[in-house]
Amino acid sequence: MVSMVARNGRHLQRYSTLGRRQVVGCIPYRYDGAKLEVLVISSQRKGKGMLFPKGGWEMDESIREAALRETVEEAGVKGIVEVGSSPSEKLGQWSFKSKGNDAYYEGHMFPLYVMEQLEFWPEKHIRQRVWMSVSEAKEACQHWWMIEALDKLVVREEAKPGKSNL
Repeated sequence: MVSMVARNGRHLQRYSTLGRRQVVGCIPYRYDGAKLEVLVISSQRKGKGMLFPKGGWEMDESIREAALRETVEEAGVKGIVEVGSSPSEKLGQWSFKSKGNDAYYEGHMFPLYVMEQLEFWPEKHIRQRVWMSVSEAKEACQHWWMIEALDKLVVREEAKPGKSNL
């Protein structure tokens, strides 16, 4: 059962030892035949481009739970968050400055193989979602660190048997 209400507030928010807010997200992906496609969502701020779902990692959840929650809330998809004990399963960790203020954040991104696309989700009325090719997503995405995460996803997928030339 998916909650139809997005979490809000920062009272349970995690911060790094440097005092940076920790955010987690996913790059939702699927294959259309042999072609890799990724799901991007619109920013909540008008005219601020597209991005991958991400948001705050809270004290009462694991990093995997936070990544999946944010992806369901913002993009309305469910799937397999590919995370485990190996650091190679996470696409990476980045330190970045917010575009809206002077705060620095610590961002963690994971691949999410999409198994289900929901008709209704908490942020349906404030975000658009669009499946794109990797090259289209690189053009549309507004965050350099998310583009780096996408590059890592492509390398990871190309390394899988039978998945060359994405």
